Amino acid sequence: MNVKMDILSPYKEATDVILEAGGEPLKLCYQCGLCTAVCPWNLVRSFLVRRIIHEAQLGAVDFGSEDVWTCVTCRACVDRCPRGVEIIDVMRAIRRAVASLGIGAVPDALRISAKNIAGVGNPLGEAPEGRNDWAKDLKAKDFAAGTEVLYFPCCIPSYDPDVKTVARSVATIFNELKIDYGLIGTEAKCCGEAIRKAGHEDTFQSLAQNNIDLFASNGVKTVVVSSPHCYHTFKHEYPELGGKFEVIHITQYLASLIKKGSLKPSKEINKKVIYSDPCYLGRHNDIYDDPREILRSIPALGLVEFPDARENGLCCGGGGGRIWMDTAKGERFSDIRVEQAAEKGADIIAVACPYCLLNYRDSVLSMGKAETMQVKDITELVAQAL
Repeated sequence: MNVKMDILSPYKEATDVILEAGGEPLKLCYQCGLCTAVCPWNLVRSFLVRRIIHEAQLGAVDFGSEDVWTCVTCRACVDRCPRGVEIIDVMRAIRRAVASLGIGAVPDALRISAKNIAGVGNPLGEAPEGRNDWAKDLKAKDFAAGTEVLYFPCCIPSYDPDVKTVARSVATIFNELKIDYGLIGTEAKCCGEAIRKAGHEDTFQSLAQNNIDLFASNGVKTVVVSSPHCYHTFKHEYPELGGKFEVIHITQYLASLIKKGSLKPSKEINKKVIYSDPCYLGRHNDIYDDPREILRSIPALGLVEFPDARENGLCCGGGGGRIWMDTAKGERFSDIRVEQAAEKGADIIAVACPYCLLNYRDSVLSMGKAETMQVKDITELVAQAL
């Protein structure tokens, strides 16, 4: 099949960008429509993935459509595609054409976050020198050559007042277990995973090179992260740019300590807890068992499952840069998840991703369930059980 991208589109330069970044996957698609059938958006609204892919094949993408920015990069479509089309790469390429060439409009909230990331290295627009303020009273040392572990919390736990509890819980656990860890200097910047999926390739390249150089100059060998998004880009994208270090998600790290017998939660948490698989920990990286093993290790905790768990888990709605964009009421995947959790009688929704934490907490509040349901990161529960 020969794909000619310049037949229908008046934006030849833009379609050339798509061909360069997503051309090979496009050639594989034979329009079966399975991608549209499994896309979670179609639980709440119409989102025709197959049509977007076909428009890209023809060079007829509507760059001004909101559909350009809808994909949450959850990987449900990619995992089920019979031809192995990397649909996320195609979506990223379309967004890159808009972001780099100015064709169509970048959503306002995303544009502001992208500007903040490019300017000060984090999406919240906070001062770089405040990146480690969350740890001021926790006796966390600065990373130095020879330190066993670099803890890299992610921008959200570093700056967001409501999510700092995640980073603080990790530090509390590490301090209790006397883990040899440190925090990198304030020269560290956003990992860049989400902004890359949102089409801002040049920004990603700059962020990645900054962090790679910073880690190398400080002798970093092992990085433990709280965010599956940091995990994914450090593990799969940074090596292509020269990043040479081991990356471990905090759930993997804690599960390994439990297996060794060095981490033994002792205090009871007599609650029914339901765990939500983050897309970038689960479908993207096949990490399903470690988070559950940690939860099962906590005395008196009752673990229950969502009806669509593990490989079939429903996205929270925050991937692909969507965490920085507005989602209409009635179209939030996290609302569906909260309803499912309530039907299961869960007291706590346990998460392992800062984006999940933000979205589920917002849904719990907006749906009036804050008095009966909590949302906690797994590390918060572990710290509570020590």
